[in-house]
Amino acid sequence: MEKIVILTGAGISAESGLGTFRDKDGLWAKYAIDDVATPEGFARNPVLVHEFYNARRVKAAAARPNAAHQVLARLQRDWPGEVVIVTQNVDRLHEAGGAQDVIHMHGTLAGALCAACGHRWTAPEEMDTATPCPACTRPTARPDVVWFGEMAYFMDAIYDHLAGCSVFAAIGTSGQVYPAAAFVNEATAAGARTVELNLEPSAVVSSFDETRFGPASQIVPDWVADLLEGPR
Repeated sequence: MEKIVILTGAGISAESGLGTFRDKDGLWAKYAIDDVATPEGFARNPVLVHEFYNARRVKAAAARPNAAHQVLARLQRDWPGEVVIVTQNVDRLHEAGGAQDVIHMHGTLAGALCAACGHRWTAPEEMDTATPCPACTRPTARPDVVWFGEMAYFMDAIYDHLAGCSVFAAIGTSGQVYPAAAFVNEATAAGARTVELNLEPSAVVSSFDETRFGPASQIVPDWVADLLEGPR
């Protein structure tokens, strides 16, 4: 049976009210990426970084999955082969929509990480510079998300999935953030058919065999229907 590997980015969650890096009026527009999404920024001003991620955590917890999240869960249930969802998103909307075993290559807002000992635990709604690590008790808690300049999580497993896939889809991604932007090349080398589903063309659109453009809540259900029921 064919294995499908799906990469999702911020565009799949935009219709659930979670902004992307490039939204002009979103939360990211109020902060410099270097200040809130790098280890150096956290070292300079951990209070600011905690403030930023506390706001994101609250917003993500209130968000609800949209039709694109839900139909990918349906694809996992109904496809006769394996469907692997790899996401760059730090929300858990895929899981809320019913998806299983989602690979969060950039971590999640729901997680906390000790910057001193590496222990991980479920994040409280709010963290600050006094939040202690449950393991070592030091006040060195940080969000368990991958910042710019850090290594993405689960890369060995992701590359193994890409090497064995027959279909690769990128949904709601900009094609500007690596290593995810190069996944299409890995899948192509493995002989997979590749498709980009996006609101607008990504930076790597020319690398895909097929493209579909429009809101994720419309084009993703149509694509899944074509896979499960055949093109209409």
